[in-house]
Amino acid sequence: MAMTLIQGNFRVIKAAPDGDSIRFYPNNPQLWEKLATRIVTNRAGGAQLRLDSIDTLETHFHPKGGSVGMQHQPLEFAHSAASELLKFLGFKKITRNSNEIVTAAEPEEVPGFILTRFADTYGRSVAFAFKGTSDAEDGSSIYFDKSLLKKSANYHLLNKGLAYPTFYSQLYPDIRKELIAVTEKVRKDKKGLWALDKTNDGFVLEDLETITDNTVILPKLFRRLLGYLAINDGSVSSEGFPNYLKSLSDRLIILPEGHVTGFDFVVQVNGQNIKLTAQPEDLVFIEK
Repeated sequence: MAMTLIQGNFRVIKAAPDGDSIRFYPNNPQLWEKLATRIVTNRAGGAQLRLDSIDTLETHFHPKGGSVGMQHQPLEFAHSAASELLKFLGFKKITRNSNEIVTAAEPEEVPGFILTRFADTYGRSVAFAFKGTSDAEDGSSIYFDKSLLKKSANYHLLNKGLAYPTFYSQLYPDIRKELIAVTEKVRKDKKGLWALDKTNDGFVLEDLETITDNTVILPKLFRRLLGYLAINDGSVSSEGFPNYLKSLSDRLIILPEGHVTGFDFVVQVNGQNIKLTAQPEDLVFIEK
């Protein structure tokens, strides 16, 4: 898989990095223009990254509409993922305020590089992130293979059991297979969040705290459920959740059959019992 290499540095002060998103400043901001889709940048050319192929528990998420406000998933693993990403990239000490904003960092920035091809619908660069510097020419096209994959922060977080695999259709199959292999291993070993994961076993939605404090589930399922609860007039009844999911039109492919369907097809709702009927690594979401 050919990807564009961009060298620069990671900065976190006055930002709120979590386990799968961090701000990156390229040495040459004009390299963003080489990508197929437009990246949203700040005045210094910095852009928010979305780490490709992984999803970590939310440290802060505000659904649209409603009155549930800013919420999080169980913070043990949400914070562990965020801390592990920063540690992996080279930050030694991080101080945050109550809103998860970084107020101090040692060092204030660390060198790194990314491999990327496009932006998501929010203008974030979808990327594999690496610490240090690369010997390859800045802006060059790099063949991304499994040996390079295993040096990425993305792979590291999966291997630590601190991230769920969340694949999209533009990811090449050979890279996806390597990420599936490490996911299956850490799940079997009950490493990290997999010791408490209830995505496929299911859980009973009793109140908001069920998903914010007590139950470890796939972040995409959490975000969709929280979005539904935000417009549910204060009720935690899951009766309307299937129709809510259908309305969002999240399309996906179920492997290995190649069945193209909606996210609602793999979310089973039985009263207040909710579960995913396919393993996360068997789903390939189609970009909107």
